[in-house]
Amino acid sequence: MLRLDHLTLRQDSFHLTADWQIDAGERVAVIGPSGAGKSTLLMAIAGFLAPDQGRILWQGRDLAGVGPGERPVSILFQDQNLFPHLTLAQNLGLGLSPTLRLTEAQREAVTEALARVGLAGMGARKPAQLSGGQQGRAALARALLRARPLLLLDEPFAALGPALKAEMLELLAEVAQVTGAGVLMVTHDPIDAQRFATKTVLVAEGVAAPPVETAALFAHPPATLRAYLGQ
Repeated sequence: MLRLDHLTLRQDSFHLTADWQIDAGERVAVIGPSGAGKSTLLMAIAGFLAPDQGRILWQGRDLAGVGPGERPVSILFQDQNLFPHLTLAQNLGLGLSPTLRLTEAQREAVTEALARVGLAGMGARKPAQLSGGQQGRAALARALLRARPLLLLDEPFAALGPALKAEMLELLAEVAQVTGAGVLMVTHDPIDAQRFATKTVLVAEGVAAPPVETAALFAHPPATLRAYLGQ
């Protein structure tokens, strides 16, 4: 369980508060206007930004002082976090060992993860040799390998067309099911939220509101969400 306990984040004149929790394995969208703090919220959970007040708890453990690499978190950004000078297999291998000194079992796990996301035989390619959709698949393969209990996504499929984005969301759901990971996914697209997430967090006016059922939120949107949607 992830718990944001009276959390306050500050950066210069910006501030954001959150006080809620999500259970293990839940799929939650994070939506709201640009600049509202959606990415900032993920950065704090991942350990790249320290809270000004409050706590971030995982299974009751305060994560204060726990570095990003030691947190129970995998995070995907829009650029997919792929190093351009490394092969696809090496990029995935970093999820298992920062030295890339992999055991035979780990190398087999990389091969299996690539196959699972439809990239069998592509381990020797560099990211520049992959399409946008293939890069997204590679990032999800690494998340599959890491198998951390919480997966954070900051608009990783925003540059993809509607059909390919739908395909990637289906693959994301499969990865979450296989690993049992809870998911927090930032998106600007309400269709993505409704397609993927059982609950949605609305971030607006300095508050990351508690998660509510996605269908109910969009059926009866509050004023801040109506303004964002242009309704």
